[in-house]
Formats: sequence, C-alpha cells, structure tokens
Amino acid sequence: METPAPEQPNTPLMSKERFAQLTGVGEEVVRGWINKGYIPTMKIGRYPLINMEVLRRMCLEAEDWE
Repeated sequence: METPAPEQPNTPLMSKERFAQLTGVGEEVVRGWINKGYIPTMKIGRYPLINMEVLRRMCLEAEDWE
C-alpha cells in the first residue's frame, strides 16, 4: 500500500532491511507484507520505504486503544 506524499516533511521512514532486523523476520517476509499491502510504503527515488507514522496509526486503530 503506497501512501500519498507525507503531510509533514519529517515523516519517519525505514528501509525494509532495517524493518526486518528490528522485527526479527526475514526480508522476504517484509517484502511479501509490502506487496500484499499490509505495510504502508512511500517511494523515495526507486525504492519503497516503510512509512512508520502510517503504520503506527494503523496499529493503534486496529487495537482500538481509545
């Protein structure tokens, strides 16, 4: 799922390699999640980067923290 341009210029982004390291899953798993739209990305140049702010919001909404 590609997200539109960030609303703020300081949108936290992360490479799929770093995301895989931090979550303890393989890069192929992360790539699959991206391809299926489970993880929001935005393209910078050629490469999709994980949009951590949108992912955070998605997680909070899914868990109904309110």
